[in-house]
Amino acid sequence: MSSLESASTHVTLNTGHKIPVIGLGTWQAGPGVVGGVIEAAIRAGYRHIDGAYIYGNEKEIGDILQKLFKEGVVKREDLWITSKLWHDSHGAEEAPKSLQETLSDLQLEYLDLYLIHGPVSLKKGFSWPPEAHMFNSEKSLEEDTKETWQALEKMVEEGKVRHIGVSNFTSEKIALVLKYAKIAPSVNQVECHPMWRQDKLRAFMKKHNIHLSAYSPLGTWGSPGITVNLLEQPILKKISEKHGKTPAQVSLRWGIQMGNSVLPKSTRPERLKENFDVFNFHLDDEDMAEIEKLEQKRFIRADFLCSEGSWYRTLEDLWDGEGW
Repeated sequence: MSSLESASTHVTLNTGHKIPVIGLGTWQAGPGVVGGVIEAAIRAGYRHIDGAYIYGNEKEIGDILQKLFKEGVVKREDLWITSKLWHDSHGAEEAPKSLQETLSDLQLEYLDLYLIHGPVSLKKGFSWPPEAHMFNSEKSLEEDTKETWQALEKMVEEGKVRHIGVSNFTSEKIALVLKYAKIAPSVNQVECHPMWRQDKLRAFMKKHNIHLSAYSPLGTWGSPGITVNLLEQPILKKISEKHGKTPAQVSLRWGIQMGNSVLPKSTRPERLKENFDVFNFHLDDEDMAEIEKLEQKRFIRADFLCSEGSWYRTLEDLWDGEGW
């Protein structure tokens, strides 16, 4: 392995532990599909699997992990497994139950990373997209987040989770967590790609030594409401031709060089291998400057996730330029 490769495969978190910079996103990889994807990815070299309770596929992921452990393909300690606490399971009572269900489904004794999926509290049993009556109004969002964060801290103390963090949190919401956190968030997982750099949020997180993990690092072309294809941008095509790579590989390499871990998702074996093949080239200063010229455009928006346009007004700054 070259020095370039060895220096690029992991990032050190505020705990001193290292997270692999390439992870496999498992959103939309449903039962009957996700197992084969996980096996192909691990055999291709992936060691970071990003999941969530709400994805509905953790049981199948657990089955395939146990198969690979028994076959000696990989050991548990070689993998970084992330899951997320859903919006209807916040609080001191429900959060531990949800974690235990995730651990049971995954057939694991611990998670490497457990994230609060977002700064949203829903009544039990409600999913996404929410409507106004689904929101849990018994506590303020700040009170709800504090109680939930303290529940996650207890999970670390019990050894069931090794790192904790958040997802879709703005700098303002992270600042609130930092006021009472005994264990600081290690990670904030948000949308991030060359057309949504998250400059404000990134600066705040760097100041507080919180790692940015990027979902949708290739954009979300093909999803409802998406009208811009990141990978068709002329700047990315030009740079990819220069390096003999694809626009997707350039986008992922950009994220890694920005200090992110990136979480591309695919169900195609050849694409899984392509997305992982980003450790043998480097974007120079000119490349990075060109990419910075791309128009900034957020792809993951509430206005197409929900036809009831009024629900998100119950959150002060759901879309304020960073997270939720």
